[in-house]
Amino acid sequence: MKKFINQSLHQVRKLACLDFIPLLAIRLYLVPVFYVGAKSKLFKFDATVAWMGGPVADGGLGLPFPTLMVIIAFITEAAAVILLSLGLATRLMALQLLVFLIIAALTVHWVHGWPVIAGNTDESTLRLSGLMEWLQDYFPGRYNYVTEYMDPVMLNNGVEFTVTYMIMLSILLFFGAGRFVSCDYWIKRIYYNHK
Repeated sequence: MKKFINQSLHQVRKLACLDFIPLLAIRLYLVPVFYVGAKSKLFKFDATVAWMGGPVADGGLGLPFPTLMVIIAFITEAAAVILLSLGLATRLMALQLLVFLIIAALTVHWVHGWPVIAGNTDESTLRLSGLMEWLQDYFPGRYNYVTEYMDPVMLNNGVEFTVTYMIMLSILLFFGAGRFVSCDYWIKRIYYNHK
């Protein structure tokens, strides 16, 4: 048994040469997340400003300086797309994105609880059911079109995905961009070789 354990541990240690893959995977997973956010803010700038600054009673966030906040959010997300893709200044970018996501979690998602997709007892699910019944009764062709490949869901906009992204960014903050497939790795390697 001891020999088996030692052989297993030796095999696991051999995997250390591939330790850059999870860090690369995290970076590549996060790039489209921030791309979608940046693109939305760029092409729907006025609507995003109106939502951030609008009164809470009307579905807005009621935040001060909404134009400035949207500009900062866009720049942060656009920089994240570029820097995470390249693995450049990864720890600094991860720290900025963590602050960005903490603000988003507290101002947008926290009030909706944990789940991103609404549960069966939530008001949003009741509204979706009403919409689907109305669609089936008055526009059966459209109902079939909507339900042909999937069951529609109602988003709850909870904090679940935000926390998931924060965990991934924390890993990048502590471990960096990873070896071989990042500018950070090569800059550090070249810098230390010339010292």
